[in-house]
Amino acid sequence: MPYSFVVAEIGAPLYRECMIDLHTHTYRSDGTDSPAGLMEAAKREGLSAVGITDHDTIEGWAEASGALSRTGVRLVRGMEMTTRWVGDDGRSTSVHMLAYLFDPDSPALVEHRHNMAASREERVREIVNRLAKDFLIAWDDVVAVREPGAPAGRPHVADALVNRGIVPNRSAAFVDLLHPRGKYYVPQYAPNVLEAIGWINDAGGKAVFAHPLAVSRGKIVPLHAVDEMAEAGLFGIEVDHRDNPLERRAEISATADRLGLFQFGSSDYHGDGKPNRLAEFTTAPDTLNALAHGAYLEVLNP
Repeated sequence: MPYSFVVAEIGAPLYRECMIDLHTHTYRSDGTDSPAGLMEAAKREGLSAVGITDHDTIEGWAEASGALSRTGVRLVRGMEMTTRWVGDDGRSTSVHMLAYLFDPDSPALVEHRHNMAASREERVREIVNRLAKDFLIAWDDVVAVREPGAPAGRPHVADALVNRGIVPNRSAAFVDLLHPRGKYYVPQYAPNVLEAIGWINDAGGKAVFAHPLAVSRGKIVPLHAVDEMAEAGLFGIEVDHRDNPLERRAEISATADRLGLFQFGSSDYHGDGKPNRLAEFTTAPDTLNALAHGAYLEVLNP
């Protein structure tokens, strides 16, 4: 391979003239590619390194690792954690926190994965029950569209709605029927984001705030919440992401600079589940170098 991987010194070169996309999903959560298929897609796209960050699960890591030698793409193992930020008024806002290169056997993170899997199943069943009062949809429709063994999520409900002809595509389902302000929405269990950042750091990982200004997904936290996260040990924040409005990315970047946070760019690729394409935004090599430095897990080389 033309690029070397160095973590001994934080200032040492990691890659040069390469593309790095550290936020992607497989069918182990709500993507449509298999973990190995994602690695193949990363190769076709010309990526030098890819991060697999399925929602609240690490089930895709082993299969993706097995594809290293034939794809030549380096693998950053991660997980996108569902958390919540609580404001002074006591109201909570959903926050997605990317956890990278942590000890997968950390008790707090093992318990989090278990709690999220149980909560997600109950939640999705209740969403389907509510939808079934107005539409021809049942739990079996959700089971039919998810990968066996994968946790059910709202994207699978969306796919079931598409198959039933109720909405034209997954994105349309989230505009109304599955929107957080819609009547079919069911809140989800989630730990406090500041606590979750502590878990990630205690497990030797690094925490990165995903798509902080994704207004299309629902309520977002005020930017002063990032100060609290930084104090709790936040490592970085996604600046270049299609769900962050272009006119506000400079504001996020300035906040990151003020707090000394590393800035990330990522696709949030979901295969055919979303229009996001691999490498539509990427992360700088020096940022990946810093992410890997001192972490519990190493970046896996082919």
